[in-house]
Amino acid sequence: MIYDDDRILVVAAHPDDEVLGCGGTICAISNMFPGAEISAIILSEGLTSRENDFIRFTKADIDSVKEDSLEAARILGYKNVFFEDLPNNRLDSMDLLDVIKIIERYVTDLQPTVVFTHHHSDINIAHRITYQAVLTACRPMEGTSVKKLLSFEIPSSTEWAFPTYQSVFSPNVFYEIGEGNIEKKIMAMQAYKMEKRTLPHPRSPEVLRAIALRWGSVAGMGYAESFELIYDRHINKTMEQNA
Repeated sequence: MIYDDDRILVVAAHPDDEVLGCGGTICAISNMFPGAEISAIILSEGLTSRENDFIRFTKADIDSVKEDSLEAARILGYKNVFFEDLPNNRLDSMDLLDVIKIIERYVTDLQPTVVFTHHHSDINIAHRITYQAVLTACRPMEGTSVKKLLSFEIPSSTEWAFPTYQSVFSPNVFYEIGEGNIEKKIMAMQAYKMEKRTLPHPRSPEVLRAIALRWGSVAGMGYAESFELIYDRHINKTMEQNA
C-alpha cells in the first residue's frame, strides 16, 4: 500500500528502466496523490556501450536521451529526474562502494519512504549492481527514512536471465494500474526514440499490455504491475491511530 504522505524514489540503471519497471504504478500514484513527491535517479547515460567502429555517440546524443527521459517523466508524473551519467553497462568497472555512495546521497537529500529498483536476478549486469547498491544504501537501520523497498522486472532483461540464478523474479506485490495508466506507460516508452521496439520484442506496446494483463490475471485484477517485496517497515496506520 502507498500512503498520501509517502515520498517515492525509483533507482534505475538506464534511461527507460524507470518506465518499464514501474511506469504504470508511478502514473497511478501521481493521479491518486497529485502532490506526491516522486523522483527517479538514472545512473548511467544509456548509450556508449553500443559504440563500435561505425557508431560514435556525442554529448548531443546523450542530451537527447535525457530530453526523452524528461518527456517520459512528464507523461507519468515524476516530479524530479536526476542523471548521474555513469558509464553505460560498465558499472562493474566501478567500485561498488562508489555507486552506493551516490545512492546514499540521494536517500539523505530526498528522504524517500518507498524505493523501487531492479531485481537481483537479471541478465543485465548494471541492473544487478544497481540492486546491490540500493540494498546497501537503503539498509533498514534505525533512523532511515526508507520504509519499503521493492524490486521490479525489466522486459527483455529480467526474463532473459532464464534459470541462470538461484532465485528468479517472484512477485508478491501487485498494483492495479488500469487501462489509462498502461497506455500512459506505453506513451512514455514511445518517448524514448532509440529504445522503443515493435512486436514481438518484449518492449513493444502489444507485449507491454500483455505483461500487464498477465500480472493482473495472477492477482485477480485488470492491468497490473508486479514487484518483489524486499522489506516493509511501514507502521500500520490503523493500529497507530487506535493505540
